[in-house]
Amino acid sequence: MQKLYDDIINKKEKIAIVGLGYVGLPQAIAFGKIVKTIGYDINKEKIKKYIEGKNFDNTIETEIKNSNVEFTWDEEKLKEAKFIIVAVPTPINNDKTPDLNPVKKASITIGRNLKKGAIVVYESTVYPGVTEDICIPILEEESGLIAGRDFKVGYSPERINPGDQTNRLENIVKIVSAIDDETRDLISSVYELIIEAGTHKVSSIKVAEAAKLVENAQRDINIAFMNELAMVFEKMNIHTKEVVDAMNTKWNALGFTPGLVGGHCISVDPYYFIYEAEKLGYHSQIILAGRKINDNMANFITDITLKKMIKGNKQINKSKIYIMGITFKEDCSDVRNSKVIDIIHRFKEYGLDVTVVDPVADIDEIKTLDGINLVDLADVKNADVIIFAVGHREFKELGIDEISGMYADIANNEKILIDIKSMFSKDEMEKLGFSYWSL
Repeated sequence: MQKLYDDIINKKEKIAIVGLGYVGLPQAIAFGKIVKTIGYDINKEKIKKYIEGKNFDNTIETEIKNSNVEFTWDEEKLKEAKFIIVAVPTPINNDKTPDLNPVKKASITIGRNLKKGAIVVYESTVYPGVTEDICIPILEEESGLIAGRDFKVGYSPERINPGDQTNRLENIVKIVSAIDDETRDLISSVYELIIEAGTHKVSSIKVAEAAKLVENAQRDINIAFMNELAMVFEKMNIHTKEVVDAMNTKWNALGFTPGLVGGHCISVDPYYFIYEAEKLGYHSQIILAGRKINDNMANFITDITLKKMIKGNKQINKSKIYIMGITFKEDCSDVRNSKVIDIIHRFKEYGLDVTVVDPVADIDEIKTLDGINLVDLADVKNADVIIFAVGHREFKELGIDEISGMYADIANNEKILIDIKSMFSKDEMEKLGFSYWSL
């Protein structure tokens, strides 16, 4: 094992990253600064952009241009790598069950290009048992090799937080596991080439798989609690943010706030846990309840907006509605599992069209979504309703006069402003006479 590590750092052996999205690309760039690195993805258009020094979300383009990564869609290049990291997505199906097709297909591709002595490390989020019970058999079948004897396997769950400039790849502790301690130690050493925060070794692959699920499930549950409070406080005519601010003055408050829960992790990972638990005969109660609450928030917010419109004597089918932000979180281009899209669909159920503004969203991804009318911020005019759904920096910098100017020529009390992220001061908005509501 020590020889493989030495060969990697001496650039005699290569590392390959399979899957170059929000997780795989930053890792490929980081490794590429130190060792010989292959970046592989089946998406040819994406690879062409990387080769040109461009990125799908206009971030880290300078790093891509200056990187030493060998970007490719040719799977045979994987034969040149002795250390392979799998960073493909693991979404859910329409029925909320795990969709393991991406990780299975990646395993097939790697398996038929696997050579003796290689190490394969999975980072894709899965329920406990997937790596050993599903992925390893595929690698063995495709390669004709035997795991543990001819090649080794590890698991190190991805923890990248897209759009977060504080908690970055290099300063997030990496959980590491493998089929044996020697392999785990080697994997740890390789990751420590780029992870300044170091690694946390666990005793088994299943422990590492479970750790990733529960770290996101606990966030989901806590946000669900806040969302449930928001729904109840709405009925009590109590401002949720004021309650939360007061609560957070105590030292042991956790600091969670209500909101839309989307993205590729928190809104998905709990379903992987629920699925495996039910296979074993346990019906999840807390985790499933949290998911139901968070999945329903889009309907709650849409219905609140419609109530405000009715009380404001708006002609609903003629009203102009703008939604500010469609990505799943602020200052991030990722629209995967964005609950803003659910809000849009909910409006469409009522026969209403909405217009979306998002200065950072991935335009190519938006084009794949049905019926999304995307315009620039400068084109917002004659609005009856504005819904601030995502706290992008550009939105937070807007002044009251700028926001007011986006509405039609109507009195302030007819200007409906829905502030999902509580970006603006309730007192100030109401003092100006806006018809204001925040989650």
